[in-house]
Amino acid sequence: MNDLYKDILIGVVFITGLLGFVSGEFIISSTLFAGAAIASNVNSNRKQSKMGSIA
Repeated sequence: MNDLYKDILIGVVFITGLLGFVSGEFIISSTLFAGAAIASNVNSNRKQSKMGSIA
């Protein structure tokens, strides 16, 4: 999967979580926020490890 598509997917999950929070679905929005945060950290750590192995 391309990095751009991963970033777009993380953004969509985050926005969905935000809309769920506004509508009062706190359990679902908390799960979506956590999933977006974990996916974002894994994606950024993977990018940093690739850059470190190249240099």
